[in-house]
Amino acid sequence: MIFIVVKFNVLPEKADEWPEITREFTEGTRAEPGNKWFEWSRSVENPHEYVLVEAFEDDAAGAHVNSEHFQKAISPEGEMYQALASTPKIISRKIEGDDWDEMGEMKIG
Repeated sequence: MIFIVVKFNVLPEKADEWPEITREFTEGTRAEPGNKWFEWSRSVENPHEYVLVEAFEDDAAGAHVNSEHFQKAISPEGEMYQALASTPKIISRKIEGDDWDEMGEMKIG
């Protein structure tokens, strides 16, 4: 699977609006064939930083980056792009597995 983590540094005046600003992009991506998950979190240390954790089946990445909602999200004229304070930081890797594993060091129950 392809595992991706992206950090988005959002303008302070747009930080509380970010979930709504990204709603169309989020819903479109979650509906894509081959999307395994697409989850946003807000940093507890920096309220202007959002972290996106996403995963796709190996052959789904091309369709994702060529999708209309992705192209709209990366467009310099788009609301999502305009709300950013800096270029997002990304880690994107092809890894073994197809879902989350349980953490063996903290097995509960």
